Amino acid sequence: MSKEMNGNGKRLRSEIWFNDMTEPGETAVYLERYNNYGITRKELQSGRPIIGIAQTGSDLTPCNRIHVSLASRVKDGIREAGGFPFEFPVHPLQESCRRPTAALDRNLAYLGLVEILCGYPLDGVVLMTGCDKTTPALLMAAATVNLPAIVLSGGPMIDSYFKGKLAGSGMALWEARRMLAAGEIDGEELIDMVCASAPSAGHCNTMGTALSMNSLAEALGMSLPGCAAIPAPYGERAKMAFETGKRIVEMVREDLTPDKILTRKAFENAIVVNSAIGGSTNCPPHLIAIARHIGVPLTVQDWETVGHDIPLLANIQPAGQYLGEGFHRAGGVPAIIGELMQAGKIHTDALTVTGKTVGENYCNARSLDTNIIRPYCQPLKEKAGFLVVTGNLFDSALVKTSVISEDFRRRFLSTPGSEDCFISRVVVFNGPEDYRRRINDPSLEIDETSMLVIRGAGAVAYPGSAEVVNMTPPDYLVKKGTRMLPCMGDGRQSGTSDSPSILNASPEAAAGGNLAILRTGDRVKVDLRNRRVDVLLSDEEIAERRRQLAQQEIQHDSPWQELYRAHVGQLESGACLEFAVKYRNLKSIVPRHSH
Repeated sequence: MSKEMNGNGKRLRSEIWFNDMTEPGETAVYLERYNNYGITRKELQSGRPIIGIAQTGSDLTPCNRIHVSLASRVKDGIREAGGFPFEFPVHPLQESCRRPTAALDRNLAYLGLVEILCGYPLDGVVLMTGCDKTTPALLMAAATVNLPAIVLSGGPMIDSYFKGKLAGSGMALWEARRMLAAGEIDGEELIDMVCASAPSAGHCNTMGTALSMNSLAEALGMSLPGCAAIPAPYGERAKMAFETGKRIVEMVREDLTPDKILTRKAFENAIVVNSAIGGSTNCPPHLIAIARHIGVPLTVQDWETVGHDIPLLANIQPAGQYLGEGFHRAGGVPAIIGELMQAGKIHTDALTVTGKTVGENYCNARSLDTNIIRPYCQPLKEKAGFLVVTGNLFDSALVKTSVISEDFRRRFLSTPGSEDCFISRVVVFNGPEDYRRRINDPSLEIDETSMLVIRGAGAVAYPGSAEVVNMTPPDYLVKKGTRMLPCMGDGRQSGTSDSPSILNASPEAAAGGNLAILRTGDRVKVDLRNRRVDVLLSDEEIAERRRQLAQQEIQHDSPWQELYRAHVGQLESGACLEFAVKYRNLKSIVPRHSH
């Protein structure tokens, strides 16, 4: 019987299960049940690479449901290249429907996939990604186990419209909420407007976290060139599935593992690309988590150090005008990387899943529509990356500069002599329920200079960290034309939001952060020039308020919530399960027999 070798001259991992004739009684156990639906012993003992297909699509996960059909084309590609496919489900992660938040289950899906990749006879894996948390969960697991792995994105929806105008997914919701507050539409029209923003199979068509993270998967070198942005319904997407299936078999034979691709240079490339596309503020925790699991040093400060000075090139909502379908037609991630390469902003020697470098893959890529993907020398905005701020309220928080509008800059960041600096009276809410209940209370005295603050929304408190920091002003202000106020919180916000918030504050209030001592009426100084956010209180007053804080009682609603809260870290360090980051290269471990 065949004993195929990988690039290191070692037997394939699957043969330890299926082809160990020194212990035929054990080998028989592993073989026999696959026969019951028609797979033959000859197939499993042929020495062909066994390829897992980590399937994230289901009825519960509509944004990834395209993978249910794409998986067959992946299988075709695997068989074409001489491999044997096994498709299996991944714990569902539906961003907009999972309560309290899909972020809670990113780490659960990660754990599940790690166990599958470790405990089953797989030589490589296709990671079928799409909606927000599926992409980091699968990449985190691939990093931990270090089997040859490749990402197949599901792709964005086609462009969506409402009353003849582009209405991007996610963004339509935030705008509809403002229109409802202003009395411009009613509740039925709000729902119609939001539903119109989801016109086809696929994930968000804005540059939300889904399209951002799949773009960064390609920028990291973990997808075939051009994979990230092909709309889900396009025929090109199925062709990409076929090519991805073929390539993973070749990667197994080459022993091309994630640790050879996910290097420090790859992560820096991803940070630069994120700035150029106006990517989501959810990307830093996700990339930091992937880096920690592969063992590459990466901190939240790197997002400013490496990425802040990069200009915005992608004219895509929420930072721009167009949507994902236009992004793909303009050249997608290859065009972005090609423009950045011309400016010398990309590590061209970083290795990718093609077996070639970034420079080799993208040397001829350019924008095909310079209105949608701008040349480096003609950007939408200069210095469009994240700012990392600190102060006496938290150790770190993020500010997405690419969505700071001219109106917001005029109202808050343009005082002569104090540019990029303002002081606001804060109004504090304890979680989104408190916000929704009290935002229109006139006794709060919210005006057009106020800052809205939300706490209790972090990884521990929520749990999982909630996308709630982008708060709409009270109805009476929206009706007068104030459609945004400064917002701050220890939670996250959707990557589809155009709110220039101070978010991902770490440590969160529930983990010792000073947002816990903040009171409505306090004055907070935001100084973006010096990267500071401070409550204007003396150290003595802060210490006294901390002394008076009551011990917070947390109610767990499920066994997983209790386990998660006991082990999760903060957003600035990736919100990982802290015990898990020490596990590396688990493919090298041969598990004990099952019988």
